[in-house]
Amino acid sequence: MRMGVLDIGSNTGHLLIVDAFRGGPPVPAHSFKEPLRLAEHLDAEQRVSPEGIARLVKYAVSATDEAAEKGCDTVLAFATSAVRDAVNAEEVIAAVNAATHLDLQVLPGEDEARLTFLAVRRWFGWSSGRLGVFDIGGGSLELAAGSDEQPEVVSSLPLGAGRLTRERLDQGVSVPELRLAVRREIGQAAGPLLRGGSFDRAVATSKTFRSLARMCGAAPSADGPYVRRVFARQQLSRLVDELATCSTEEIAAMPGVSTDRAHQMRAGAVVAEATMDLFGVEELEICPWALREGVLIEYLDHL
Repeated sequence: MRMGVLDIGSNTGHLLIVDAFRGGPPVPAHSFKEPLRLAEHLDAEQRVSPEGIARLVKYAVSATDEAAEKGCDTVLAFATSAVRDAVNAEEVIAAVNAATHLDLQVLPGEDEARLTFLAVRRWFGWSSGRLGVFDIGGGSLELAAGSDEQPEVVSSLPLGAGRLTRERLDQGVSVPELRLAVRREIGQAAGPLLRGGSFDRAVATSKTFRSLARMCGAAPSADGPYVRRVFARQQLSRLVDELATCSTEEIAAMPGVSTDRAHQMRAGAVVAEATMDLFGVEELEICPWALREGVLIEYLDHL
């Protein structure tokens, strides 16, 4: 069947259309995305502004039309951190659903971590042993660990690259100050994930980690999903130091960095380095599957 997954993130709206087969992997057929920067449309009271809602609704209508044009009979729609944290989340969801007839749902952070872990497990398989899975989004950092298909423990922390940029760096907090604050918060969550033992394979997913891997010398996306992409903590530490002295324009010119996310890469690198250090990870491997694939896999499993 042909179906779509509509992911309303803190930075971007992304419709992924796939051809799904029972017993086989979902095969990407089309992608339609737009930088929404919803988190930047949250006011002091944590309400998504009317402008932000209008921008989201306009994109959701276009995405729904795109899915229909591409032959989808099902679209699974979910929203993550920016809408989840908004005090008017119900109003935002209702506006999208009324305009599109979607069933847009807010995805809790723990489910985000769990479904990302499921996608990573299916990609790498049982031979990977105990997995540690890390995902830096715009609004939150998701952590998961386990030896089975479902993780033993998950955690969602308010340490997204966009959130930290907006609430800390843009407010005058220095990179060294941010580094210590991030490490304190991750340190509080590390124990439960490490209690089950070290990781046989440490994996990172999604755009921030992919960009960091590329900046550290990993293969470009044009080389395809089956190329092994890894980066070492030493490389990342050097990158953190380099980014601290770079302008946003200089960061945007680096390999793997999109213009709309360049301003967030300092914070993203700080979170990634702290995660690798506090979990004792010397090397992270990038998984091409993440949350959207996890949502698809769970849906197909329940058919």
